[in-house]
Amino acid sequence: MSASLLEIVDLGDGEIVLQPADEGSEPLLTIRFSEASQRHMMDNCLEVAKVMIQAGIEAVALLADDEEQGFETGSYTEASRTLH
Repeated sequence: MSASLLEIVDLGDGEIVLQPADEGSEPLLTIRFSEASQRHMMDNCLEVAKVMIQAGIEAVALLADDEEQGFETGSYTEASRTLH
């Protein structure tokens, strides 16, 4: 994927998208909050979405770093898995 400017857009209906800043581009990621979760977060959905996106980017960077160092992502044993 080529480097481009990305923007986070709150569509106002509980849906937040990450998309290229280029007009007409399709969203890369969509986060949809239910009405109940919107009420619970008290209008902080955009901030929560930003943290979720940042966590995803960091996770991908860590996985890419592991792969560069020769770790095989499929080589973990059952005992090393953590269920969340």
